[in-house]
Amino acid sequence: QLVRLHPKHRIAMSAPEAKKAKSESKGTVVLAYSGGLDTSCILVWLIEEGYEVIAYMADIGQEEDFEAARAKATKLGAKKVFIEDLKKEFVTEFIYPTIQANAIYEDRYLMGTAIARPCIARRQIEIAIQEGAGFVSHGATGKGNDQIRFELSFYALQPSIQVISVWRDPAFYKRFPGRKDLFEYAKKNGIALPVTPKSPWSMDANLMHVSYESGVLEDPATHPPEKDLYTMTKAPEEAPETPEVVTIEFKKGVPVKITNAAAGVVKEDPLEIYLYCNEIAGKHGIGRIDIVENRFIGMKSRGVYETPAGTLLRAAHIDVESLTMDREVRKIRDTLTVKMTEQIYHGFWFSPEAKFVRKAIAESQEDVEGSVDIRLYKGHTYVLGRRSERSLYDENLVSMDVEGEYDPKTAEGFIKVNALRLREIARLRGAPKRE
Repeated sequence: QLVRLHPKHRIAMSAPEAKKAKSESKGTVVLAYSGGLDTSCILVWLIEEGYEVIAYMADIGQEEDFEAARAKATKLGAKKVFIEDLKKEFVTEFIYPTIQANAIYEDRYLMGTAIARPCIARRQIEIAIQEGAGFVSHGATGKGNDQIRFELSFYALQPSIQVISVWRDPAFYKRFPGRKDLFEYAKKNGIALPVTPKSPWSMDANLMHVSYESGVLEDPATHPPEKDLYTMTKAPEEAPETPEVVTIEFKKGVPVKITNAAAGVVKEDPLEIYLYCNEIAGKHGIGRIDIVENRFIGMKSRGVYETPAGTLLRAAHIDVESLTMDREVRKIRDTLTVKMTEQIYHGFWFSPEAKFVRKAIAESQEDVEGSVDIRLYKGHTYVLGRRSERSLYDENLVSMDVEGEYDPKTAEGFIKVNALRLREIARLRGAPKRE
């Protein structure tokens, strides 16, 4: 047993008559199931291929009718359905380490999809071990990052697991070359079709963010249809005319409290803190980006993202670090942040090097505590002030009006020592010429 099994509420479902006799079963597969068209077709196809299917749904804050999805999976032939509430562990065990690191991919993307994948995969493998399943499956495409993130996590947690990636299986993708073919298959097999028209883009949502890509967004010059696209944030021009101020308190580099004094709101539970940050930052239009990023697999892709809480908390965390973190420790931490960001984006969360980097970054956060006052207004955050019992800021030392314990004459030697190299280069090679 390679991973810890958490006691979870499990829902055993009665499946309809199997399409394959039990004696012909190829084994049991735990399918990451969303309830949508693609994974519903995958579920039925796996049963056709001779597998017994356990459907698994991870609740990480997305808006979903889990009861309806459970009933749908059962009707389609899943022998069991697991619906797992992972919201709190998603925040504390996955999102919070990214806040400690100020992790951001290619200077803009806060990785709301990437950081969710190891959280989902971990529970999927736990269920596979618990149920004696030899296979796991997912609905990620063969061109994207998610197939890598899921499968690297699977293999790191259970080396003997076998992965069925249908969108890389010619038997599947040649049979269903387009969505029209999936619709026909769905009709034939009694899979309920969407009752509303499909949006001309794909979405991935969780409590950290919503991402939009594909369809009309594939042309990087196309402006996103803002009125129809965004779901977590108001357009800045439609945000309230009156700003709001919140105070966010940190300990060991993670938020432990948020206060909106004017609204009489105080939150101290990690999940409640994060959800309230989403609410208030989204209300003020904070956290939208539209970028072209480099996928790990080697191609560029255009993505539009909303990450309201992540944007707000990153700004607050950076500020409390400025007050409490040693300069040289911060430099080293920042180099590790680059590594951690790559590890998350590329799917190596469960690798030994990623575990080491996270531990080192957590150590750098031991004294990062204090509170930050931030104004939220029209798509922006404005830091107003900060305070900390662990502050390294000495007002007397830095004041222009107080000499304190600092002797200005010591700067002369400091400057001369640092100038020695520059003076020698100029003396031996000539002063730098204007370019």
